[in-house]
Amino acid sequence: MNGRVLIVCAAALLAQTFFPAADAAPLYRLVNTIALGAPERWDYATFDAARGRVYVAHSDRLTVVDVAKGVVAGQVGTFPGGTHGSVALGSVGYTDDGEAGVAAAFDPSSLKVLKQLPAAPDADGIVYDPASKHVFVINGDSGSISAIDPQSNTAIATIKIGAGLEAAGVDGRGKLFVDGAEQHDLISIDTRSNTVLAHYAMPGCLRPHGIAVDAKTRRVFVTCINKAMIVLDADTGANLAALPIGASSDGAAFDPKRKLALSSNGDGTLSVIKEVDAAHFVKLGDVATQASARTIALDPATGRVFLPAATIAKIEPAATPGGRPHVTYVPGSLKLLVLEPTI
Repeated sequence: MNGRVLIVCAAALLAQTFFPAADAAPLYRLVNTIALGAPERWDYATFDAARGRVYVAHSDRLTVVDVAKGVVAGQVGTFPGGTHGSVALGSVGYTDDGEAGVAAAFDPSSLKVLKQLPAAPDADGIVYDPASKHVFVINGDSGSISAIDPQSNTAIATIKIGAGLEAAGVDGRGKLFVDGAEQHDLISIDTRSNTVLAHYAMPGCLRPHGIAVDAKTRRVFVTCINKAMIVLDADTGANLAALPIGASSDGAAFDPKRKLALSSNGDGTLSVIKEVDAAHFVKLGDVATQASARTIALDPATGRVFLPAATIAKIEPAATPGGRPHVTYVPGSLKLLVLEPTI
């Protein structure tokens, strides 16, 4: 059998193994819908495994959802400049006020704000790095990253990038990866020294927004607004694959048990990519969710995903060329969709 035939057979086997038949069960199914209520502005969602919660950055507050009970357990804030990211640790959690350029420490038990820490305007995504035991706040439009020490609850460093940023993820070994939204690159940062290690180009990516990391295989999954997911080597920055995803992705997650890279898309789809191994990636399909469900949180133990979404009432064209259209939502319609994998 010649090499070309072998390649064709291998491709057919992959398709048979990883692409579900037309009449197969869906990849995910909706198991709950939790009302979050007004207002209708939201951003990142994060999962707190220790407490079984999802935190949703919800306009001027952080809405806390009890996953087991399927109800809102409380709110953190308010923050007049709007919340974006969050993370909860053992005895302290963090969210932000983007307009004020601050990070806010809160008590996860009482949900009371403890302290406000300096960050920078457009304080956005927030991640915890277990290697350095520090929290990092991504100051998007300011092009910088604020490092916080949760032990002393103080801001300890500012990492200057100099160009617009989006989401971030960590590998658990001392590297922070940040989407360079303005320069269309991936930035690698040493979390112990708070220094930039490298800028990795992504020629196939326009304005990266979502990011997820497989620490075991050393792969970084980046979602881009030109409907592409780029897979990179975490150590070299080599671009390994580009896969199609839905439109308006603003979030990504990685399911380590099922080896699935997920892109939450504002067009109302969840793109599901299978990591076959460290060198091979296959798209399984797009799961229907709800238009506007662009951000995502994942429970790594169960594989359940959590998608904030609201009902769209009207879409008006952008006021300027290249700008964003103006979307009006049905008042009080914001909810958290809970989907669980069927594979």
